[in-house]
Amino acid sequence: MRIGINFSNTTMIDSLEPVIESARQCDADGFASWWLPQAGYLDALTVFAAVAETAPRIEFGTAVIPTWLYPPHTLAAKALTTAAVVGDRLTLGVGLSHQAVVEKRLRMTWDRPVRHAIDYLSVLNPMLDDGRVDYDGDIHAANGRYAMFTDRRPSVLLGALGPQMLRVAGRHAAGTITWLTGPKTLRDHIVPRVRDAAEAAEKPAPRVVASLIVTVTDDEAGVRERHATNLAGYGSLPTYAAMLDREGVDNPGEICLVGDEARVREQLATLAAAGVTDFAAVEVGTNPEEKARTRDLLKTAAKEAT
Repeated sequence: MRIGINFSNTTMIDSLEPVIESARQCDADGFASWWLPQAGYLDALTVFAAVAETAPRIEFGTAVIPTWLYPPHTLAAKALTTAAVVGDRLTLGVGLSHQAVVEKRLRMTWDRPVRHAIDYLSVLNPMLDDGRVDYDGDIHAANGRYAMFTDRRPSVLLGALGPQMLRVAGRHAAGTITWLTGPKTLRDHIVPRVRDAAEAAEKPAPRVVASLIVTVTDDEAGVRERHATNLAGYGSLPTYAAMLDREGVDNPGEICLVGDEARVREQLATLAAAGVTDFAAVEVGTNPEEKARTRDLLKTAAKEAT
């Protein structure tokens, strides 16, 4: 299982300096990947192009770009331009977001999300492959041939949690990327469904990228309680609530990777055994010592995985 870092606090920053420094340090520390959400006013793909020379080895991934905000034509242009700069190091994670976000915050129509995802990827993928697209979908459609200025094709992952979306991820993407999904659910639900769909479509084994909070601490109970409080809002989103129910836990704090070094290593091993191919850690420390211990453990795990 490859180990990377998910720099998820993009809505909290007031300058680009901590973002650039995170990419540089993750590359220097030997992590396999560095992930950014498309959140707030920070454009993840622009950041990747900006830090490509600062972080010359690491894989860049979006976790994730909401499809409702970017038509597939627009996202293809952005992704190919970034890929031309960063080379074969770009993974394009896309996702539907949530009905409440789309309807209440964006004032857009949440219409047939599974069909939306199929049509979206059926336009996006050929545009990324060779610029030729001929697809007449119910929600997204395109016909034409576009000049290709790069042969660097970004890999596409689909954020998926429900059975239908996992089938779409296996058939129409290179795998899936998850957030706040525990090891039991990954093992029994996420991994087998996306693998079966990829196999049925005669595609290579899919990537399963999982992202969870990690804190190395001697106060496991207290830190889990703090994470449960901070993540409580996710319980109101039906998709995440369903995943917590599948996991058999009462709150998101229970599935975070928390404890001393040995305890967190056990939890990482459980994710690997569940079939997770890539782990993107969201580092959260309540004090400088916890932050340092968390980074040191993840650095060691990343090096051992190579």
